[in-house]
Amino acid sequence: MNKELVMYSRTFGCPYISIAKKTLSEYNVSFREIFIDKDEKARQYVLNWTGFLSVPTLVVANQGDDLPYQVPTHLMKGQSPRGINRGTLITEANREELISWLAQHGFIKG
Repeated sequence: MNKELVMYSRTFGCPYISIAKKTLSEYNVSFREIFIDKDEKARQYVLNWTGFLSVPTLVVANQGDDLPYQVPTHLMKGQSPRGINRGTLITEANREELISWLAQHGFIKG
């Protein structure tokens, strides 16, 4: 696979970051983590994608790239991004939503 998983996160945890990390660990899915509280460009990406500073925001990117390899499905302004499968991006997913999304992109078997 020439794609990689990039997780936009922050240095202090939250329940959704814990869910994502636990699920990724259970399925042995590698990912690259970018901290939005340490990287202004990353912070702006998440804000543009979600309308909020929502973490974790996970994207399917080309190897070595930080951006989704395809433009994520549009989100209406002010709409909560939580758990919405936007194609190459998902934000604040619960365990089931994340597992389904990972399988869709071939990171795990469905």
